Parts: sequence; structure tokens; C-alpha cells
Amino acid sequence: MSQERELTARKLFFSFYDGKLNDNQEVTLEGWVKSHRNNGSVGFIEFNDGSYFKNIQLVYDKDNKNFEQISKIKYGSSIQVKGLIKLTPEMKQPFEVHIDSATVLGDCAEDYPLQKKKHSFEFLRDIAYLRPRANTFNAVYRVRNTLAYAIHKFFQERGFMYVHTPIITANDAEGAGQVFHVVNDFKHPDEFFNSSACLTVSGQLHVESFALAFRDVYTFGPTFRAENSNTNRHASEFWMIEPEIAFADLDDDMDLIESFLKYIIKYVLDNCPEEMKFFDTFIDKGVIEKLNNVINAPFVRMDYTKAIELLEKAVKAGHKFENNNIFWGMDLNSEHERYVTEEIVKGPVFLINYPKEIKAFYMKLNPDNKTVAACDLLVPKEGEIVGGSQREEDYSKLQAKMKELGNEKGLEWYLNLRKYGGCIHSGFGLGFDRLLMYITGMQNIRDVQPFPRCPGSLKY
Repeated sequence: MSQERELTARKLFFSFYDGKLNDNQEVTLEGWVKSHRNNGSVGFIEFNDGSYFKNIQLVYDKDNKNFEQISKIKYGSSIQVKGLIKLTPEMKQPFEVHIDSATVLGDCAEDYPLQKKKHSFEFLRDIAYLRPRANTFNAVYRVRNTLAYAIHKFFQERGFMYVHTPIITANDAEGAGQVFHVVNDFKHPDEFFNSSACLTVSGQLHVESFALAFRDVYTFGPTFRAENSNTNRHASEFWMIEPEIAFADLDDDMDLIESFLKYIIKYVLDNCPEEMKFFDTFIDKGVIEKLNNVINAPFVRMDYTKAIELLEKAVKAGHKFENNNIFWGMDLNSEHERYVTEEIVKGPVFLINYPKEIKAFYMKLNPDNKTVAACDLLVPKEGEIVGGSQREEDYSKLQAKMKELGNEKGLEWYLNLRKYGGCIHSGFGLGFDRLLMYITGMQNIRDVQPFPRCPGSLKY
């Protein structure tokens, strides 16, 4: 690798922070022009090479033999620049590069859509192939990368095995029925596999089989839902984090969720300080404080039944929800979840032991025969962010539930896991894209995904 390519803006910034960047040090950099202005005698180029969120200021003046050539470099162009480091710790930027020579590697056409003005997120969605160059999305995708790494780092450090669960499957996991069917050019769509085939809505059922061989496992990959919903929280393709732990009950599961969430949030705050500062300033004022509160708070555990009682009490006291019809057995709305976490607990809270009718078939039936050993983690300003449960390990109970729902056919293998050396096991699911929204303060799932897939939109 050439010496020029090895030198990046990231290395220069880190050298400065470590006190190792030298004044008058010669550098060669390659990257893109983020802005360019000159007053006829001195010019300034905001430069970014993609390795770090902050730009480097490049400076040139009339004394430069290539002044006229450099002054014509267009916004958006890719360039190679050679020059000298000038330390400026007293200025807004800690250092700048005084240009000796600059070469245009790739000129930028006049019709470049990203002009030097504020663009709406809606406009930028329409040019998704260019929006990584915009400040907001540059920050979003950097955090997305760091968050994904933190997830793998957490599990790998604790001995979890990473499992690649199938994208094409014959089951729809929780039985939602909102799946994308895999079709082909055969006369009958199911002819290729000799069975119905769809894109996965969850890797959980498949990863459970690995938990019963490797103890602690996780899958982290794309999932698909054919929900014709155009809300800011729904997408047709998104990533899910789904760990599964053997010889573990619901309490163990909640312990894992708490330590996991605190770890990955702290990792992002520690490793993306400039990006998070940007979000706190321009996107969601107070987002860093919100995240630090989650890191430092104990996660309270509250029974679903208790939460219903408190919500009923709030309504009687005059609180107005959009849905004031609170009753045991209901599936809580986001406004109810936020009230519990923001007004009652004033911090993160696990709601546990939900009515069996509103939860998935595989969740463990509690001794009361009315509730299941499930948990939802609620956090302030969001509501539910993680869902988990202890899985039903009793063969006959799970079989009875599956027969009742009519989903036993095709899932005999899943039921057999309880028959061949089964044990208590638990797990949870967390939507990666919604988690990224929560961490960055971005308000639309389309703005945290590189190329969002939503109803009515498949441009790229």
C-alpha cells in the first residue's frame, strides 16, 4: 500500500489528540471537497477523505504558484493535495493544511444535486446514492457501522456463537402472515422448493436449534415484513439482533438485555464523540443526556398487571390518553408504554408476564395458565425497544399451543427440539434500525438505512 494512501484524516486527528502531530509536517491526502471559498487573495477548502467525520481545512493564497488552478476546483470534486500541517489549537480547527499543490482526480459536474444549501431529508431520500456525503447521513452511517461492531464485540467477548440463519424459509416465525413470498418463473410459485417459500421475518426459531448445541448464540441479519405501512417506524427490510441462551430463564434474559444495551450505547458514545455531538446539536437536543441516563439507570422490573393498574389509576385521576380504554389483556399502545417509563418509573423498565393471548406461541406458559414469561423493555422517549421471553420447553404444552393455532405443520422440527434433549432457554429480539434511530435521534427509519425498502419505493 502506498504511503499516501496509508495517511488519512483520521490518523492526523488522532495524532493531534495524542500530542504527536508536528507543525510543518509534510502530508499527501486524497479525498473530496466539501466547500470552497476564496476572496481573491486567500482560499479555504473544507476537505474530507471519508476516514473521519470532521473536515480538514485546506488553505492557499496568492503566493501559491497554482493559485488560479486551485481556485477553480469545484465543490464535490475528488482531489489529491500535498502540503504542510499548521497547528492552530487556538482556532476552531486544531490544525490546517497549507496547500503546496492540488490535483483534481475527479471533476464534479455543474448539475451535482448536493448544492451548498440545506436539503430536506425527503429530497435526500430521492438521491440515496449521494446522501452519504451529506453531514447528517455521513454521521448516521458512521454510527451504524460502530453500533454493528459493538454488537458483535459484546457477544464475541462473552463466548456467543454467531449463527447465519436462512433468508429463505418455509415458516413465518410468529405466524403474522405478512411475508414476502419467493416466486419464480415456474407455473406454480412453490414448484422450485416443492414447498411454500418466503423471506424470513425472524431468525429466532432457527437460532434456537443452535442454542441447544452451543449454549449461547446470536443471529444478526436482515429480516423482511410485507406490511403495507408507511409510518416513520416501519420498513419492508430491516436488521434484527436475536440472541438465544440455554439453561437460562426470564431473569437471565433480562440481565443479558440490560448489560447488552448499556454496553453498546456506551461503546457508541465513547467511539463516535464527534458524530454524537453533531446529533445532540442539530438533530435531537439532549440525546447524549438521554443515552447516559439509560447507561446509568437501574432497569426496573414491573408486572404487566401492575402496569395496567397504574394506567387505570392515571385515567381515573384525569390523564388523557388517545386510547383511554385501559383493560387487562390489551396490547399496550406506545403512549401507554411511554407513560409507564417516563411518568411512573422515570427510567427504563421491563414489563413482564404478559397475557398469553397477546404474545407469541413459543413463550413459556406461567403457572397461572393466563400469562407467559415474556418481557418488553420500555425506555423514555421511545417506549418498547426490546422484546424477549423464556421459551416453552415443555413438549406437550408447546404442542397443544401449536395445534390450537394450527401452525404445527412445517414446524415439527421446532417442536422436536423439546423432545431431543431440550432445556430451558430464553432470548430476545431487537430491531437494529430502530435502535439506531433511538441512539441518533433520527425520526424516520428511512433515514438510518442506506437504501430503505418501503411500500411503493424500490428505486435503488
